Amino acid sequence: MITQPAGFWVRLGAGIANGFFINLPLLILFAIVTDEFNPDDPIVSLIVFLYSLLTPVFWKGYDVGKKTMGIRIVKKDGSNVHIGNMLMRNVVAGLFYLITFGVGLLISGLFVIFREDKRAIHDFIAGTYVTKITSEEMSSHLDA
Repeated sequence: MITQPAGFWVRLGAGIANGFFINLPLLILFAIVTDEFNPDDPIVSLIVFLYSLLTPVFWKGYDVGKKTMGIRIVKKDGSNVHIGNMLMRNVVAGLFYLITFGVGLLISGLFVIFREDKRAIHDFIAGTYVTKITSEEMSSHLDA
């Protein structure tokens, strides 16, 4: 039931938006508090990980970047993701990308560019896909 799959550029834009609106302010705040600007700090990494894991679960497939770009993560049947999907998507797929030394990540990018359903490896692992939101979803969010 994959409808309106989101392509490479809009997904990349969502990642950049997350970096700009979430990661960068977090780093700046952490630097102010600790007097050290360290993007590799374990506390910052944990907060960013928890944000990417939990926000789509509680916000119906959105995070700030995806909401900004008008896309969301859903299960293959179109329903909302749950914590299991996000653990598979972030942890299991992350381990896969790590053990393939990033080659899997590059292949994922090619999948999103060239596959008709635009599903990356982490989408296959988690049983998800990224979709453009419909005009009905957009108007319901504006009314809320």
